[in-house]
Amino acid sequence: MVCLLITFASCNADGQKNISNNPFNSEVMYHVVQRSFYDSNGDMNGDLNGLREKLDYLQDLGVTSILMLPLYESVYYHNYFSGNFEKIDSELGSMQDYLDLVKEIHRRGMKIYMDMETQYVTEDHQWYKDALGNLASPYSDYITYDDSAHKKPSTIVYNLDGLKGFDGNYRKITTVNMNNEKVRDYNIKLFNHWVDPNGDGDFSDGVDGFRLDHMMDDLDNKGRWKNLFQNFWNPLIEKVKAVNSKIVFIAEQANWGSLGIDYLTKTGVDRVFAFRIAFEIRNLNKKKLETMCDSTFGFTPQGKNQIVFIENHDMPRFATVVKQNPGQLRVGAALNLLLGGIPSIYYGQEIGMTGAGGFMKYGMTDANEIPEREAFEWYQTDTGKGMAFWYKNSGPWWDSSNVKPNDGISLQEEKANSNSLWHYYKQLVSYRKMDEAINKGTYLTVKNNNDSVFSCLRILNDKASLIIVNLSSQPATANMDMQAFPFQNKLNLAFGNGNAQKTENNISISLPAYETTVYHLLKSNK
Repeated sequence: MVCLLITFASCNADGQKNISNNPFNSEVMYHVVQRSFYDSNGDMNGDLNGLREKLDYLQDLGVTSILMLPLYESVYYHNYFSGNFEKIDSELGSMQDYLDLVKEIHRRGMKIYMDMETQYVTEDHQWYKDALGNLASPYSDYITYDDSAHKKPSTIVYNLDGLKGFDGNYRKITTVNMNNEKVRDYNIKLFNHWVDPNGDGDFSDGVDGFRLDHMMDDLDNKGRWKNLFQNFWNPLIEKVKAVNSKIVFIAEQANWGSLGIDYLTKTGVDRVFAFRIAFEIRNLNKKKLETMCDSTFGFTPQGKNQIVFIENHDMPRFATVVKQNPGQLRVGAALNLLLGGIPSIYYGQEIGMTGAGGFMKYGMTDANEIPEREAFEWYQTDTGKGMAFWYKNSGPWWDSSNVKPNDGISLQEEKANSNSLWHYYKQLVSYRKMDEAINKGTYLTVKNNNDSVFSCLRILNDKASLIIVNLSSQPATANMDMQAFPFQNKLNLAFGNGNAQKTENNISISLPAYETTVYHLLKSNK
């Protein structure tokens, strides 16, 4: 495998040296369920201090930014459906733990993004408790009711009025009144608090951006909270960016089947998730992947971005989808990291963790997604310091846990094996950082004559990176018509293994099974 590696040194504001092999400022996100990552105090809950302790690991992998699940107080393990937006869940840590984490992340030249879902509150929230049946409450208009006496709070998504947690705790949940200007103003203050926690104008202790969970223009398509892009989200984003213009907003479009372009054109959102690309990578369908890449990248406005991923906390693990096929795991990794946009790696994806929950698998409970959110596997024996088994002995999801000893799926085992999936992810991330065209170039599909070979170009000025991926279990040869792309005859192999030959208007390449290669080309008039 051909892979260049150059190291650059820079100093942060404190004069401390940050070491980076990232000359083109290539961002690689790491999406983490912090409760499941690393436990620093022995209570089996992964926490903020545990995440801070493992920053060396993330930087060794090549990660440059971290996307967390919510931190605010909630009875639910995932911390959605809050009882208090202003307090950090004590099982995850304290405000000082959070500030220490952010400071260390920024000292290393990394970034941190916080997940926010403020559209719903539980019965523990002050708004719910004080306003229920109390028309004189200062919060009487902060949540939505189905009756004039305010005794019947409105349902949430799927018309639920509550949810049982994996531990048996049940809470009523209702929808916040997104039409209320006071609610919008509260959110602006809440978001700005995380941007600048002590209000001193120094953002080194604040987040670098927010993921907006379940963002919609018409919340839950109920017709009660309409035009939210214009009336809620745009004013919020504008006010937050007025405090810190560098803050990044990431929308999780509620309709996973959409390209999310309306979020990028009608709101101040900077990024959306490339769901349709993710689905076709998971299907390993060349023709549909070409179509989705063409449309997703083609319609994305300049200056905006798609987050390219193959796993998240709401989807079955990629390793489960491809039945742990080693070649397909590598193909997924390559497409995740090389196609374009901003890649996101879901924690444990890099070691091939498995897991698949499912809607109503365990009834109406948040336990259904636990199989995709299990403890990160640090050790061969799956025992040892930091294992975050917060769900231990809590139900059938534990009894059928995918975390098993001596199965080859652990960081300890994969670090010791130079041919492991983890090493391949590390090589891919390192290579991506060195390839300016892949980071910043325009995406173009390159047609070829083999239904099992995917090929595309990333073009930046007079440079191009030709990415070729064999999606099949057999060696493959493909011929690519390059007539529309005026590049020199010379091909420079930059990553992977392949045998390519170029004539004036054609490239012929032979690839081993499940192989990914990248060639560098220059424009012919250079």
